[in-house]
Amino acid sequence: MSSINLDEIKFDERGLIPAIVQDAKTRQVLTLAYMSRESLARTIETGETWFWSRSRNELWHKGETSGNTQRVMSLALDCDRDAIVVLVDPAGPACHTGSVSCFDTAAVEASNNLGPLLEQLYELIESRQHERPAGSYTTYLFDAGLDKILKKLGEESAETIIAAKNEEREPLVSEVSDLIYHLMVLMVERGVTLEMVASELSKRSKG
Repeated sequence: MSSINLDEIKFDERGLIPAIVQDAKTRQVLTLAYMSRESLARTIETGETWFWSRSRNELWHKGETSGNTQRVMSLALDCDRDAIVVLVDPAGPACHTGSVSCFDTAAVEASNNLGPLLEQLYELIESRQHERPAGSYTTYLFDAGLDKILKKLGEESAETIIAAKNEEREPLVSEVSDLIYHLMVLMVERGVTLEMVASELSKRSKG
């Protein structure tokens, strides 16, 4: 984040730059907000999103009252230096309506097919292995080593089995998601790529 040069940014006549906020894991667009030079500086300094509220004409720390903060994973300027993409780890809904995204429509949800999401999640986990950012659960797993990863995978497997005995589907969906995440952490730790798995499954589909 600190690599961004504030002097290079082309703020508009109001001193603002549009900020496209995306979930770092799923790449779902959460909201479109605006940042001033000061709010961007605070975002970089604190590691959480700060915006400029055009309606209240003041700085706005996302989640200050709701608790739905957004931990910033990365910032990227476009080629013209007049727009910014903010990848975040959200602590709750981004929209004031309580929706995950301000663009949380059926059309957007339909685009969240599993393939691209798995690729994005794999890339995120891989970046955690290389960068080891402080405070990240994935960093904790990699720092703890293979035995800890295997232990967590075993726990998630057991919890998935237990959830499968439940009549409600939602707990099973949650546990399967946890299982897939920890399985992908193991894959990254052991150097197994999604392409390798895809190739093996492709062979089996022809049998």
